[in-house]
Amino acid sequence: MRNKTSPTKTAMNNLTKRLLSGIAYVVVFIGCIVYGQESFCILFAVTTALALNEYNDLIITHKLGIVNNTVSIISGVYLFLATYCIAAGVTSPVIFLPYLLSLLFMLTSELYMKRPDPIANWAYSFSGQIYIALPFSLLNLLAFYGNNGIYTYTVPLAVFIFIWVNDTGAYCFGSLLHKKIPYKLFERISPNKSWIGFFGGVAMVLAAACIHCLVYSSINSDIRHPLLHWMGFGLVVAVFGTWGDLVESLLKRKLGIKDSGRFLPGHGGVLARFDSALLAIPASVIYLYAFHFI
Repeated sequence: MRNKTSPTKTAMNNLTKRLLSGIAYVVVFIGCIVYGQESFCILFAVTTALALNEYNDLIITHKLGIVNNTVSIISGVYLFLATYCIAAGVTSPVIFLPYLLSLLFMLTSELYMKRPDPIANWAYSFSGQIYIALPFSLLNLLAFYGNNGIYTYTVPLAVFIFIWVNDTGAYCFGSLLHKKIPYKLFERISPNKSWIGFFGGVAMVLAAACIHCLVYSSINSDIRHPLLHWMGFGLVVAVFGTWGDLVESLLKRKLGIKDSGRFLPGHGGVLARFDSALLAIPASVIYLYAFHFI
């Protein structure tokens, strides 16, 4: 007779898997960013490949379009590596030419494939590059920001710390106060998100930005108003990180799925781990390069 596992034991096993995989993820992630530019490069090149593979798999599995997964992954990883080289100051913009050729290939290949919906194929092929490859590539501009080709982990690490603080704050404030202040943030897409959770997350990020400004005071010498600068940076990450979460929720709701993948046990897929960053990174780049000297 087969032994049945109790619901409580199953829940505990799932919680243990989630906790262990979460700890391993954070340790490896922070370790690679802090250790040096080579480990940073490897980490996000691999992440770009995994995220593109997951996204393309969703598109193909749900028959939304036909994407050449190999070309998509190679192109996305190449864009990341090319941007890394440019940010590090080791090459010229001519390095982007092979990437441009890959985009041309995505367009012209549909002329010969005789597929029923080439427009959808184009749309999903390019959306993967814009939604995933481009944001991870822009992360290089944060890693080498303002240091003349010298890698510094403080800015990219701050983006992810602010995202984690925002998520934690939103969850805590939303769980504790949503019954007293029951106003939904975006009920059509994510019924569990509330305005009180959003503002709670933003408040915690602003507090974290103040701490960041004090801890890394040595990097503030070229900034006129460092405290306001980092609080503004934190606000941008919190707002666009929330939108990034909602965008991925919209994608999953459209596809009728709970998780985008199973790469991390109990945490959903790669896209679920980086959904906030996919919008927060480009917004952070715009903020830093547009308003740094204001």
